[in-house]
Amino acid sequence: MSMTLAQMAVAVLRTADGREKTTLSRQYAATWRAARAGGAALTVGRATPPDRPARPSKPDLRDPRDVPRRRPGSAQGRIAMLHAVAHIELNAVDLHWDIIARFTDTPMPLGFYDDWVTAADEESKHFNLLCDCLEEMGSHYGALPAHAGMWRAAEDTAHDLMGRLAVVPMVLEARGLDVTPGMIALFEGAGLTSAVAALRVIYAEEVHHVAYGSKWFHFLCGRHDLDPKEIFHELVRRYFHGQLKPPFNEEKRAEAGLPPDFYWPLAEARAAKA
Repeated sequence: MSMTLAQMAVAVLRTADGREKTTLSRQYAATWRAARAGGAALTVGRATPPDRPARPSKPDLRDPRDVPRRRPGSAQGRIAMLHAVAHIELNAVDLHWDIIARFTDTPMPLGFYDDWVTAADEESKHFNLLCDCLEEMGSHYGALPAHAGMWRAAEDTAHDLMGRLAVVPMVLEARGLDVTPGMIALFEGAGLTSAVAALRVIYAEEVHHVAYGSKWFHFLCGRHDLDPKEIFHELVRRYFHGQLKPPFNEEKRAEAGLPPDFYWPLAEARAAKA
């Protein structure tokens, strides 16, 4: 009996090792795509995802204040930067499989699942590209401590699909569009061609992930006759505990379906309170 998509998602979430998790993720993404292309009877189904995904014993997870800061101009600083991005990408793999498994009570078109399977597959590729870069630089994923709070957005929005879409792709992943060009320039300056190539792939594909979030957020707003901008502001204020701060990559955000009047008012409101 074949697994449902939700069961596949839970299997990925319950796999601890990063390389094994992403191998399974890519295998299941290919299975889903092949079934969709061939009209096979692979269903979304239902399954119970864990509250937290399985994680390897390393890296040590610490409060953000306790993660050592390194100067990006040094070799060790560049390793630390790539390690941090690899950690983000591994969490993104789990976030995208989690949204597939956790919200099956909400009826959604199959295109919703197509998009998040694609996003999970691409995040898996990104994690492995970064792991390869770290190993090329004499390090590896798990060699440094990492941010312990990466799963908080998932926990806070575990019962709110619109909140999940607002905070994860439309805030957290959109932030990646803001900071990645500077990272690319830094690694170009250091002559690290593998890292530059990996970051360019990530930068191009993250636009799609933000766009998926915007598309399905607007879809749900339309279903419930809600104003997308007002609801976005409300949900970000409720669930997002960080700060939206410029500079913003307005061109790439717009390409992903995020106009300035979605995020600038939130950044200005936070700045006014500071």
